[in-house]
Amino acid sequence: MPRTLLIPLIVACALFMENMDATVIATSLPVLARDLGQDPLTLKLALTSYVVGLGVFIPISGWVADRFGARTVFRTAILVFLTGSLMCAASSSLAAFVAARFLQGIGGAMMVPVGRIVIFRSVPRTELVKAISYLTIPSQLGPVIGPPLGGFITTYFHWRWIFLINVPISILGMYLASRYIENYRSDELQPLDMKGFFLSAIGSTLLMLGLSLIDGELLAPGWAFAMCLLGGLTLYVYLLHARREPFPLLDLRLLRIPTFRASVIGGSLFRIGLGAVPFLLPLALQVGFGMNAFHAGTITCASAFGAIFMKAIGTSVLRRYGFRSVLIWNALLAGLALASYGLFTPTTPYLVMMAVVLLGGFFPSMQFTCLNTMAYADLDSADVSRATSLASVVQQISLGLGVTIGGLAVHLSSRLQGHSTIVAGDFWPAFIVIGLFSLASIPVTRRLPLNAGAALTGHKPA
Repeated sequence: MPRTLLIPLIVACALFMENMDATVIATSLPVLARDLGQDPLTLKLALTSYVVGLGVFIPISGWVADRFGARTVFRTAILVFLTGSLMCAASSSLAAFVAARFLQGIGGAMMVPVGRIVIFRSVPRTELVKAISYLTIPSQLGPVIGPPLGGFITTYFHWRWIFLINVPISILGMYLASRYIENYRSDELQPLDMKGFFLSAIGSTLLMLGLSLIDGELLAPGWAFAMCLLGGLTLYVYLLHARREPFPLLDLRLLRIPTFRASVIGGSLFRIGLGAVPFLLPLALQVGFGMNAFHAGTITCASAFGAIFMKAIGTSVLRRYGFRSVLIWNALLAGLALASYGLFTPTTPYLVMMAVVLLGGFFPSMQFTCLNTMAYADLDSADVSRATSLASVVQQISLGLGVTIGGLAVHLSSRLQGHSTIVAGDFWPAFIVIGLFSLASIPVTRRLPLNAGAALTGHKPA
């Protein structure tokens, strides 16, 4: 088998496992919460802790791979992810489950970025586009397979089996990596910004967990506010540090580039809205409408089909209308599509739900394609690595904030309406909120010039 195919497929084992795991667990949260003796909304901590693990360790993944070797780090990351999966399967309390998810996040933070480094260093530049196309297959299959598979296992077997699926995939990935991947290292290793690492890690962890606990279900609101305040102050100290550091962990100076700034800031607002969907939609279908996990999963996976269909026409749309116009109008359509989930009721026909969710996958996928591509439009090649670290961290933190904000919106809606438990009518305000976050990205992208990213698509502004 040629290396152009073999190496991406090895990395794809890790990417498929991570993508599937993220979508599988979202469908199973209500049943999982009942078994752990928790309110379903408190299980947002399980999603948030995983994202925190990603956000904390992604920035140092490239440095660690250059220092210890890409193959060594890639195999170790798979092992860490596998260990976290086994701990999830064995968890009998919320604290143990959240800790296991955080460990999975550490493995995921090293696994996928380092896997991409392996591809870039193993495959000739002339074959890179083909190699990346092979790599994207599992990222598309994971969201398709994950929700119905997680729902099927949860409904007809037990949610613990969800995490045991990772065992054979992990073993296969480690074996293939040991046999076919070289242990690439860098000859020019820049110093690691340890102070920046600890400041950003502590700040983002305290802020994210504080926001997740602010509803008062597990911790007094005063303590949660204190965590948020301390986390915010720590991140501010990091900002001051990054201005003086010659090699900052997250180089915020890159935000001076208009296209990159629009991609990161506008993209973060959009991702906050979208990040809540995998948490809120299965919860609304199961807790609010009384569906079982399998039926909820089959509806949720419709968004993945919408995303796949977009891949077929995305380039043509960008070439005809340009980044700026597509980002503005598509954000409007995406926000309306996500907000329309709040119109679902227990009597809404099954096929109507699937059609709306399919559109709710198409428009966000188009937005992500625009944002992720435009981020690199005006970057120098020397800045790509640092820009990728910064963009990846902001993306993960934004998705985690989406889960937190979505859960808080449902909690406040339930309390304001005087409900002791969550009912179907508590979800529509949350879907309105996440739709508004998607719309909030429009003012950022409107500041882009008409010819933004034109060199990437060949679009000629009128």
